[in-house]
Amino acid sequence: MPGSENSIAIMFYYVYILQSTKNNNLYVGYTEDLKKRLQEHNRGFNFSTKPYRPWQVIHYEAYRNKQDAERRERYLKTNQGARLLKRMLKEYLYSKKK
Repeated sequence: MPGSENSIAIMFYYVYILQSTKNNNLYVGYTEDLKKRLQEHNRGFNFSTKPYRPWQVIHYEAYRNKQDAERRERYLKTNQGARLLKRMLKEYLYSKKK
């Protein structure tokens, strides 16, 4: 039962896709705390995303294993992974162009 002394916290690792509201750039990353990480991006703590603030989460995937999340992040940062992302989010990305 949640909140009881016997409850076990389930740890997830998140692979996330951010979109800049400034220029629509996409950024792929992974973290254990998605809300905190988004705040760090929007406060300018990340060198590579700082110039394109603010950011919004447009997609995320949850993994129970850290290595699985890291592998997925690396894949989505490849050319093939970027193409997959654009196919997965095709309708959303198309609607943003209008």
